[in-house]
Amino acid sequence: MKSPSSLQEASLPVLPVGPLAQSETSQEHHAIWELLETVTDPEIPVVNLREMGILRAVRQGLQGLEVVITPTYSGCPAMGQMEDDVTEALARAGVAARVITQLAPAWSTDWMTPEGRKKLRAYGIAPPVKNACTAAGSERVIAFAARKGLGQADSVPCPQCNSENTTEISHFGSTACKALYRCLSCMEPFDYFKPY
Repeated sequence: MKSPSSLQEASLPVLPVGPLAQSETSQEHHAIWELLETVTDPEIPVVNLREMGILRAVRQGLQGLEVVITPTYSGCPAMGQMEDDVTEALARAGVAARVITQLAPAWSTDWMTPEGRKKLRAYGIAPPVKNACTAAGSERVIAFAARKGLGQADSVPCPQCNSENTTEISHFGSTACKALYRCLSCMEPFDYFKPY
């Protein structure tokens, strides 16, 4: 039986709760991060999984190399495709690794990179207009927000004309993680990535 100290040494690193550049500094892990830059979100092909904050870690696990991904929400129908795409990219490069889907900590729109947010806007999807879970300068994972009054929605700028004269049409858009909005200036409908 292993001692508590050897068990502690063998434990895997805790995942950070914000956007990642790289969780490991080895040349091998750096090369894998670069390789995985080519794996895009199957529902939004202009952003890769790192930019969306879905790709969480490349690490050495107890049974070999692991790539950790976290779904945008637990019922995301694209997770199977994302796992397959990561596995295929690794296999094409001759890298033996397991893809691990990790639900905790839960994904947050705070994990999206600034590049990813710009790409979403250019693609016609309004990125979140506020942070969801973290307060500036805070180490807390969850920050409770005041309830909005009935009918009060976020002021979401239109990704087409940048007008803030927009309205929510439906709380659910093309996917459950987005809401459907309409710009009242240019009259174009658009998806808004809800902060959570």
